Formats: sequence, structure tokens, C-alpha cells
Amino acid sequence: MNLDRVIAVRTNKTVYRDGDKCIKVFDSDYSKADVLNEALNQARIEETGLNIPKVLEVCTIEGKWAIVSEYIKGKTLSQLMQEHPEKKDEYLRLFVETQLLVQSKTCPLLSRLKDKMNRKISQADLDATTRYDLHTRLEGMPKHNKVCHGDFRPSNVIISEDGTPYVIDWSHATQGNASADAARTYLCFWLKGDLEDAEKYLNLFCELSGTDKRYVQKWMPIVAASQSVKGNAHEREFLLSWANVVDYE
Repeated sequence: MNLDRVIAVRTNKTVYRDGDKCIKVFDSDYSKADVLNEALNQARIEETGLNIPKVLEVCTIEGKWAIVSEYIKGKTLSQLMQEHPEKKDEYLRLFVETQLLVQSKTCPLLSRLKDKMNRKISQADLDATTRYDLHTRLEGMPKHNKVCHGDFRPSNVIISEDGTPYVIDWSHATQGNASADAARTYLCFWLKGDLEDAEKYLNLFCELSGTDKRYVQKWMPIVAASQSVKGNAHEREFLLSWANVVDYE
């Protein structure tokens, strides 16, 4: 395999292009179980019929685990928004429509979102009373089984040359409540400092999905607490401040 062309560098991984293949190479100390789980998630999502890069191979390259997938030629929605700011609202609508298409699917073998969140909240740097409150609230939220991407952001949607949206990076995929996934996307915009688009996104998601905005907002502290376990110190501090809000207004 030719690893000369780097197309993305992420924490703990580097993504290369080799012809019509995309090769995601993980750092040598990256968990083998997490690599295999990501490949399995991606393979399971393929079976839903969604437009995603197909997994071709899982292998090791110079002692490092790698996932080889189809290379999708195109640009991410994040790139397109930067290049064509006049079309940003149009791209944001396409972004939400793509997320709703993902959430229209079911995939019974995926991990359950609630189980994952309960584990993460238990690990969060919060006092016992706050953790107990968040666990209780999570348990009281409606149980759904929709496909949730877990990190749905404009940089994870590629628009191919024929205009088809492809969704990439399925490492955090679960089945659960769509509004929890929307709360996660909202916080992604906030973490980038993009407050205006965060509000536009949330309003559009609620409008197109017929969801009460207050319902998504109820998920915010729960999602923030579960996300605070990973990320850098600045992100953790920000997310924990959200998790400490008893009722999001």
C-alpha cells in the first residue's frame, strides 16, 4: 500500500489515500478492540443501505492497525461551507436532511446509546450527586432504537462529485434516541465556537424532524457529561460546565 498521500490527520490516527482506497492508520498504542469495533460498526451500517464508504480490509501496516475503505471523491460539507459562505444555509439544510436519513434507519446489532452514556457518565469528573442526577435523567428519557452517528458534524459528510452525501467515521455509532444525537451535534458547533450555526442547526433539526426544541435541550447536560470523558482540558471544562446545569434554558 502506498502511504505517501495524507488526506487527514486526527488524534491517534492518520488517513491516507491510495488510488480508490482510503487507509486509516491508527497509532501503535491504539486499542485493537476499538479499531475492530469501528470496522464492525461501519460494516453493520453498510447493511442499512446508507451511502457510506464500504470496508475493504482490516490489517496491520508496520505494526499499526489500519482500516481500508473505499475512497469517496468529493468535498466535505465543512469545506463547501468555507468555500461558498453564500450557500451555507443551503448546505446546513442538506446536513440536517442527511442526519435525519441516518436516523430513519435501524441497526439492531449496534451498541445501545443509553448503555454507552451510562458508562461515560460514571467516568465523568463530576460529584456523586450530579452523576446520580444525570443517570436518573438518562433512565427517564424515552427509549428509541434509531441509528445515531455519535459525531455527526459537517466534516464527516462528503458530497461526492455527483452530489450524493456520504457519511464517514462510524466509530461512535450506536442505536438510541435521535434527539441525543442532535444534542451532540449542537455541542460540536459550540466547541468550535460557532454559536450562530449551532442555533441555526438546532432550529432546523427541530423543524424538519417535528421535534420540540425543549426535548433536545433536555439531553444537553446528559450528552455533555458523557462527552466530557474524552477530549482536551479546555473541552472537558466546557462540557462539564454544561453537565452541571440542572435544567438547560
